[in-house]
Parts: sequence; C-alpha cells; structure tokens
Amino acid sequence: MPATLTAVGGILAGLALAAAMLWRQQHALRAARYDATHDDVTGLPNRRLFLAHLRAALKNNTPVGVVLLDLNHFKAVNDTLGHEVGNDLLDQVGRRLASLPTPVRLAARLSGDEFALLVTGDRDDTTAAAHAAWQAIAGHCIRVVNGDLRVTASVGYTHTHQPNTTTRHLLTQADCAMYEAKRDGSGVREYLHHRTPTVRSRDRHPR
Repeated sequence: MPATLTAVGGILAGLALAAAMLWRQQHALRAARYDATHDDVTGLPNRRLFLAHLRAALKNNTPVGVVLLDLNHFKAVNDTLGHEVGNDLLDQVGRRLASLPTPVRLAARLSGDEFALLVTGDRDDTTAAAHAAWQAIAGHCIRVVNGDLRVTASVGYTHTHQPNTTTRHLLTQADCAMYEAKRDGSGVREYLHHRTPTVRSRDRHPR
C-alpha cells in the first residue's frame, strides 16, 4: 500500500509539473503574440494589427474610413524636455484616442508620433471621427510627468469611396491629406479624389 501511494503521489506530482510547464509555455506564447501586435510605449495595437483589421474589413466589404494623425512639433518635445516626457505624451495621446467612442473601431500607433484610427460607417462617420480625434488632442492640455503640455495635431482621413480599394490606397490617401493639413495648418483635412495628391518623399505603406 505505501508503495502504491508513493507511485500515485509521483504520478500526481509529474502531472502537476507538466501542467505548470504547459501553463508557462502558453503564457509565454500569449505574451509573444501580444508583443508582436502591440506598441510597447502606448500599449495600443501596432501597424501590423491595424493592417490586419483593415484588410479584414475590406475583405468583408465593410464600409470603413482611415484617419491618420501625427503630433505637431513632437521632435521639439523630445529635444527640449527629454524622451521620458515624449513617451509619456505618446501614452497620454494614445489613451485619449483609444477612448473615442463608436464609430471608431480601433486606435493604433503606427510609428513615432503617428497614430491611426479605423472607423466603421460612412463618410460622415469618418469625418466626425477625424474631428473628434483632433479635438481629443488639441482641445485640452495633456498632463505629462513634469506638467501640462498644449499639443496640436495634423489629421488626414479618407473613406472607401470605391470598390476594390486596398489598404495601400487608403493609407496613402489619408497620409496625403494629413501632410496637406500639416502644410497649411488646417488641422483636419479630407482626401478629395478630384484633387491631385501630394507626393510624399517616401512611400512607407504596405499593400
């Protein structure tokens, strides 16, 4: 009997050890997947996850809009106040964008101080989301580690106006509109199909 109990105890201990190892492996896998699809500064979805959601929406023929924005004079914040303040600013901006209500479906940080919103709905929904994003950033001071900062943003947006639109088309259109908003200081600018798009110095958007 004691030998039997010892054997059973050994089996149970082995099962417990195997279960613990499996849990650690699953936890590590989930963490790796999260890190691969989320930004480490803001915790927002990154470019990879944003593109995956956008592709899925286009594949399902869901009417969507893309809003791109970046912070005006962000480099000056890093240069004068330091990268800790810059990262804190990005985090606070990300929180504000992530809290925008429907029809904003997803807020992401693409790179640097550039953020993106995926909007479901029609053109009016996308327009409203773009202006709400601008207001969320520029409407109130943003509290960072060493005080309050007044920040503005340049926002460009577009919508699925035509069939067979690709992620590349939408991102390039929104990017051109954002660049024009930054150039003329208008704050928010829609991409208009009848206007010749401004060519950026480099194309950084995948298909």
